[in-house]
Formats: sequence, C-alpha cells, structure tokens
Amino acid sequence: MAADNPTPTEYIQHHLQNLTLGHHPENGWSLAHSAEEAREMGFWAIHLDTMGWSIAMGTIFIWLFRKAGKAATTGVPGTLQNMVEMVFEFIENLTRSTFHGKNPIIPPLALTLFVWILLMNSLKVIPVDYFPELFARLGVEYMKIVPTTDPNATMGMAIGVFCLIIYYNLKVKGIGGFAKELSFTPFNTWLLVPFNLILELISLLVKPLSLGLRLFGNMFAGEVIFILIALLPVWAIWLLDVPWAIFHILVVTLQAFIFTVLSVVYLSAAHEHH
Repeated sequence: MAADNPTPTEYIQHHLQNLTLGHHPENGWSLAHSAEEAREMGFWAIHLDTMGWSIAMGTIFIWLFRKAGKAATTGVPGTLQNMVEMVFEFIENLTRSTFHGKNPIIPPLALTLFVWILLMNSLKVIPVDYFPELFARLGVEYMKIVPTTDPNATMGMAIGVFCLIIYYNLKVKGIGGFAKELSFTPFNTWLLVPFNLILELISLLVKPLSLGLRLFGNMFAGEVIFILIALLPVWAIWLLDVPWAIFHILVVTLQAFIFTVLSVVYLSAAHEHH
C-alpha cells in the first residue's frame, strides 16, 4: 500500500482499486499507481486482476469437470463425481423448466454461466487482506481478486448473453419477424407502432443492464461490507466477519443462480413466436 499505516479512507480505496494496465498520456504503457491514473488511461485500459482471476476460475471449472468426466464410473461414484452429477442434474432441470425451444447450446451455456460465476463469487469468502498483502510482498501494488465486483466483468458476460439474444431472435424469427414483434407488441395496431418500438427497445436494452448491474451491485456491496468489517477491532472482526461470510455463501450461490435463470429465460423468449 501507499503507506504502512493507511487511514480508513486510504485502506478502502486501496482494496477497491484494480490492477490496471493501460496507455497513460504521460507515462505511456504502464501500470496505474492510483485511481486517477487508471481513469486517465481511458476506455481501453485492462484490469489485469479481473482478467487473471476470471480466467483462473474458468480453468478450474474446466479442469474439475474434465477430471470428473474422465474418472466417471457406473459403480460407486466418488465425491467429485457426485458433486458434478448434482450440478448437471440441477442445470438440466433448470433448462427444461425455463427453456421451451430446441437448442443444444443452451444447457452447456447455462452450466458454464452458473459454475463460472459461482467460482468467481466464491473468492469473496477469502479474507480481504490476504491476497493484497501477499501480492504486495511481490511488488504488486493492487490486487482485487473477485472479478464479479468489477462491472467490466459482469457487463462483459451480460453483453455476451445479449448478443446471443439478438442472434437467436434474428435466426428463429427472421429480420421481418423480429421487427414485427418489436413493432406490434404489446399493442397490435399500426397507430401505436412508434410507442411499441420505444417500449420494446427499452425493454430489450434493459436486459443486459439488469443482468450485469444486478450481479455487480450485490457482489460489490458485499465486498465493501467485508472491507468495513476489516477496519474494526479484532474482537469485532471475529464477531461480524464469520457470520457475514457464512451468510455470503448463500448470496454468492443465489447471484449465480439468478444470472443463469434470467439468461435462460431471455434466450427462451428469443426462440418463441408471439
């Protein structure tokens, strides 16, 4: 950190700052040493911690499920196989109950979203000082390890789902059918086409915003509370941090579930003819 004995404000700002790489107007390509430098790097700056930890969680997801698949047996299953089968069954039931079209991509997509987001969210239960202090010893000034507390990550996933929504709307309904749906919903009359278009376009654009910002808002708020608890005396930290961490196990699972369910519901609507 910038100081050995930071003030509470400096402590909070430090823990909420991403490790940012970008092109600074004065320093060229470099790591940002403050939030102001990160802002000056502009839109194309990259949050290296968000990218690194999200890729790491995706790699762990692939490795675990591949390992379970290779070791799968018809006999007495192991702990990993039981866990993976439970997740598969959960996602299968979820897609069958909420997706009413025919698309073999939707179940794997739902599985990937749920497990990946769950793993990224689960990093929140690690003490907030552990990795920042560990990387500080290695000369890394900032390290924010929970990717879903970064709107760039959550909105990136939401925009990816949104692109699929547009793609399947056009593929299933055609350009004319999709345009007709936007123009004549909810009021099936030519007189209200402009009103319908405004209403439906707003509803369409709100989908990625609701997906990304809901996940970000809940995860970011939880992270701030963990940081605030870390500023309290030691006895208060043990009194509040452990119950909040236990409660947050439910929150991280619920937020992964909500993002996945809404994605499947939106994609189901894209496959339906009204």
